[in-house]
Amino acid sequence: MTDAAPVTPSESRLGFAIAPDHIAFDVDESVYPLETVYGACYLFVDRCFLFLSRSQPGVINVRVTPRTSATPAELDTLAGEIANELLSQALRARLAQSTMRIREYYSAAALRAATSTASPSIDELLAELESEELGDDPLEIMVPWEEKHGSQAQEVEPKKEPERNDG
Repeated sequence: MTDAAPVTPSESRLGFAIAPDHIAFDVDESVYPLETVYGACYLFVDRCFLFLSRSQPGVINVRVTPRTSATPAELDTLAGEIANELLSQALRARLAQSTMRIREYYSAAALRAATSTASPSIDELLAELESEELGDDPLEIMVPWEEKHGSQAQEVEPKKEPERNDG
């Protein structure tokens, strides 16, 4: 048994206001920046209609209306999913911010390596190939077949099978 308070029909377990056809809640921007609210809401656009407004400075009001009818229990579940996604988006934003310098460093290193003149370019390699002189051909690879073996190809006779002595 849990000691949780019973869910009233007008409020979710998280304190969100549940109406018959929508959920509404305020988001404190000092906890969840606007970009994280956008990111979280974007993940629900296929299931819900979302409307954001600013009720007061530093507070974003989010109104979520499911695309299909939903029971209060389903709206409560939806409110929990949105709250979890807000937390996930906030964490992603903080991780992205904390690793920004290292990602910039690796991107710059990759671009520097790609544009470096230390390795020869395709044009330089082709020019080097054209300037090379062909040396001797001891295996006569450059000699045409007809010149090497004559103009007419010799027919090869089929190999005969050995005769059998059955007696």
